[in-house]
Amino acid sequence: MKIEGEHVTLRSVQATDILPLWEMMYGNKDPEWKKGDAPYFPFERPDYPTFARQQLHTIGTEDNRLIIDSGGEIIGTVMYYWEHKDSNWLEIGIAIYNPKYWDSGLGTEALALWIEHLFNHMRLVRVGFTTWSGNPRMVKVGEKIGMKLEGRLRKVRLYKGRYYDSIRMGVLREEWHEVRKSLSYL
Repeated sequence: MKIEGEHVTLRSVQATDILPLWEMMYGNKDPEWKKGDAPYFPFERPDYPTFARQQLHTIGTEDNRLIIDSGGEIIGTVMYYWEHKDSNWLEIGIAIYNPKYWDSGLGTEALALWIEHLFNHMRLVRVGFTTWSGNPRMVKVGEKIGMKLEGRLRKVRLYKGRYYDSIRMGVLREEWHEVRKSLSYL
């Protein structure tokens, strides 16, 4: 699968991606990206052979996780999972692993392309994600692509002795059709 935008391409994971992906995600024992991505959950760091076996097993069999490529360089991933498939409740996620690409607009473009693809290829009513108040970049990305704050559970995430809110954002199909018109890369 390949979804092309102005500055990023979303594409299926290939065997040659496995080592660079592992290095970005798990090469560092305390990666910077994890500090924004649910750091209140323990960081499970598989060794490379285990990760490679898992990845090789899924290549060509699933379309719920794609590489974010910019100029031929892997910068992150997008994914989705079913919160409740029987009611078409799908949640998405994104990770830009290298901090040099944060605040560049590439993640915003990638997430918009992903949502566009999901609405075009699945019978969904809504697409959403959950983040936390300690990750203002993710909230900002959601707002930039027309997602609405749907819920805030106050002080439910404890991290380094401080409580944070859990934040749920989403966009309905009919809202997306209006929002997408203002996004130049779609």
